[in-house]
Amino acid sequence: MVLEITQVRFRSARTDDVEAGLLGHVSCVLNRGLLLDGVAVRRTRAGELRLSFPERRDRHGVAHPVVRPFGCGTREEIERQVFDALRAGGHLP
Repeated sequence: MVLEITQVRFRSARTDDVEAGLLGHVSCVLNRGLLLDGVAVRRTRAGELRLSFPERRDRHGVAHPVVRPFGCGTREEIERQVFDALRAGGHLP
């Protein structure tokens, strides 16, 4: 399956959130038909960039993903395309 990420938009996080590893949030379009919104851009303690997909928690604190990538490098491909777009836009080094 070919994945195409377009229309990547970035909203910077507040300074105190950046210090804690949250760089901001992105929205993007997947395969010209699905808007992914509220995807967090984070820097891990090891310094790696990662996307964190939105989830909801029920009254017992159990996380339920709203959307999540799965299988055969899907997460890595989405991250590569999003990070490439953010670098091209000057949002990431």
